Amino acid sequence: MKIIIQSVNCSIRQQLLKEVEKKLQKLRRLFGSVISAEVRLTNQKQAVPESRLCYMRLVIPGNDLIARTQSFSFEEALSKAVEAMERQIEKRKTKMRRQMRIIPAMVQRNKM
Repeated sequence: MKIIIQSVNCSIRQQLLKEVEKKLQKLRRLFGSVISAEVRLTNQKQAVPESRLCYMRLVIPGNDLIARTQSFSFEEALSKAVEAMERQIEKRKTKMRRQMRIIPAMVQRNKM
């Protein structure tokens, strides 16, 4: 899996980089066919208290999964983005399982 980490208007600590990689590996275990992952951490220059953004994109077969979260710290924004990705992965896996059950039933009906 190719990992791209970008920072906009800020510098990223090594500890945060390791945490990003750890969380992405967790997502890869949940959905094995991840081609690449893009994480963009942005510090907005506004007077808003929740000025840390985390944009996450997983490139997978079919449609890509995208999550965008905002929080007080990068760590919290990253955790929220990973939680959103986990929900999307579960939805995608459920949809795939449902389709796998429907296809054999359709084939069996056509044989009759």
